[in-house]
Amino acid sequence: MPTRSAADIRLKLELAIALDTALRHDPAYMADLREEIVATQHAFVGSAVAEIATLRGQLAGRQVG
Repeated sequence: MPTRSAADIRLKLELAIALDTALRHDPAYMADLREEIVATQHAFVGSAVAEIATLRGQLAGRQVG
């Protein structure tokens, strides 16, 4: 199971709640919520990649060339 950020979990919970309410029929709200979920996931992945690169640089030195 992939690791999820707290923001991703919160947004998925918000989506689940919205699907059980009249908000599920609001296309603008649902589109905005789904876009926010995707943006949060992309930010989490970018942060993880940067953290891995930093750790690799600390362990093995800078990659040159």
